[in-house]
Amino acid sequence: MQNFLHTFFDPNVMARYLPDVLSGMMVAIWIGAAVVVAGVTAGLALACLRTYRIAICDVFIICFADIFRALPPLVLILLLYFGLPGVGVRLSGPVVLFVVLSLTLAAFAEEIFWAGFSSIEKGQWEAGISTGLGFGGTLVYVALPQAVRLAIPPLVNRVLAITKMTALGSVIGVLEILSAATTAQSFSGSATPLSLAAIAYLVLFLPLVFAARMFERRREQSLGR
Repeated sequence: MQNFLHTFFDPNVMARYLPDVLSGMMVAIWIGAAVVVAGVTAGLALACLRTYRIAICDVFIICFADIFRALPPLVLILLLYFGLPGVGVRLSGPVVLFVVLSLTLAAFAEEIFWAGFSSIEKGQWEAGISTGLGFGGTLVYVALPQAVRLAIPPLVNRVLAITKMTALGSVIGVLEILSAATTAQSFSGSATPLSLAAIAYLVLFLPLVFAARMFERRREQSLGR
């Protein structure tokens, strides 16, 4: 047990590299927050646009969603970071990570919101239009609130899954949690920095997991389950 504690929880190594891991946490937080805002907003906008049934827009949105849901984010990160300089475009590591994760989240969010819109009965659309709201008004005041309410549980799970992918930034030099921990591990020769990284991820995401679980439980209670 003593050997285990010395390997994974060496207090001297913790004290030395804790500031680096905390700095990585801040990077992960601001990139993750930016990804959530951009990805969810873009996904909702695309789902709303899709309700207008414009053929060329539908084709573009469906292709976008299918491609970015199918491609592993790591492949896209490497492609943009190492491939774009070949055509004269250079993006920093944090920008590449933000762009890829935002597009990935937008693709999943669009499909989730679209499923919410698709579940709304046709009669509600027709009733809203017949009262003088028009299609846009019906979308905003009738369909959108219902679609968002239905989308929240699966969307929260997807947001959690994708924001944890900020760890992929370590492969392109983004100084987030995993990158800081692996660098510290290589210098210290101890697994303690990796334990610090695991604790940091728990501190960041475990409260969100609990919040999502509580929200789902309250939703089930409100539905009388």
